[in-house]
Amino acid sequence: MKVKSSIKSLKTRHAACQVVRRKGRVYVINKVDPRFKAKQG
Repeated sequence: MKVKSSIKSLKTRHAACQVVRRKGRVYVINKVDPRFKAKQG
């Protein structure tokens, strides 16, 4: 999982990337290819 201060560029890396808020944190999840997971902060 990548950790970046801005995840705007990470959500465009793959077509199946989704931006999700969980417990006050912003995550990028990808069920097709889990390599593209990311977290902001």
